[in-house]
Amino acid sequence: MMKQYVTEHQSKHLDLTAEATRILFQGKSEFQDIIVADTPEFGRMLVLDGVFQTSDKDEFMYHESIVHIPLFLHPHPKHVLIIGGGDGGSAREAVRHACVETVTMVDIDGKVIELSKQYFPAISKAMREKNPKLTVKVGDGIAFMQEAENFYDVIIVDCSDPVGPGEGLFTSSFYQDTYKALKEDGLFVQQTESPFMHRQLVHDIFSRVSAIFPISRLYTAYIPLYPTGMHCFTMGSKTYDPLTWQPNRKRDFSTQYYNEGIQRSAFVLPNFVKDVLYGKKER
Repeated sequence: MMKQYVTEHQSKHLDLTAEATRILFQGKSEFQDIIVADTPEFGRMLVLDGVFQTSDKDEFMYHESIVHIPLFLHPHPKHVLIIGGGDGGSAREAVRHACVETVTMVDIDGKVIELSKQYFPAISKAMREKNPKLTVKVGDGIAFMQEAENFYDVIIVDCSDPVGPGEGLFTSSFYQDTYKALKEDGLFVQQTESPFMHRQLVHDIFSRVSAIFPISRLYTAYIPLYPTGMHCFTMGSKTYDPLTWQPNRKRDFSTQYYNEGIQRSAFVLPNFVKDVLYGKKER
C-alpha cells in the first residue's frame, strides 16, 4: 500500500511533511479546507487550509504558553475572552484557573469546533464536558470585539495564520478594539508566527501593538509542529509588565510545559529577535 502524507508549505522554499496512517476527515467548511489525520510522529493532527494547527503530541506546548503566561501575569483575572481557538485547547487551560469566573470563546468556524470535539477529545475537554465557566460562540471575532468595552481582564487571540479567516485579526483597528474591550488593567496576547521565518510580519505586528498599548512584549516557545519549531506570541498590556513579574498566586494544577521559570525566561529574547523588533544595535 502506498504511503500517504500531509504537507504544510511553510514557504515557497520549505515544506514540512508528515506521514499519515489514516485520514479521518477531509473536507471543507464555509471558511476553509479541513483535514484530520493520524500520524506516527505527531499523533492526531488538525490541518486548516494546508497549515498544521495542532497535534495530540505537542499541543500542550502551545496552549500552555498562550494561556498561562498571560493569566499568571495578571494577578486576578476573572473574565477571559478567546478569539479563535476552535480546537478548545486554550479554553481547557483557561478554565483551570480558580480565579477565572468566565471564559468566552468566539470562533468563526463551527465545523472546526464540532470536529475537534469528535476527533480531539483531550484538547476539547472543556467544550465536551460543557464546563460551567465556558461559553462557546460561533461567530466573527472581529465583530464581537468591536462591540465589547471595558469588560475582559485577559484576551487571548488564538488565531490561524494572517490569511483567509484570520487576516483581519492582525490589523491596527483590531488591536484598538482589543484595547477598548479590556479593563483598565487588562492585557492581551496573540500568536504571531515564527520570528525566524516571518520576521517582517513579527516586526509589523509588534509595531502596531506598541503604538496602542503602553507595554508591549514578545515571548517565545518551542512548538515542534510549527515552522522551524520557534514560535512567538505578542503581548499588549495596560498595566502589568512581564519583565517585572513576581509570583502572585500559587499554581494548583499540573502542567507539562509551563512553570514559573518559563514565565520569566520566555521573554528573554535572542539578539536577532530584538533586532527584528527594535532594529539592529551595537551588542
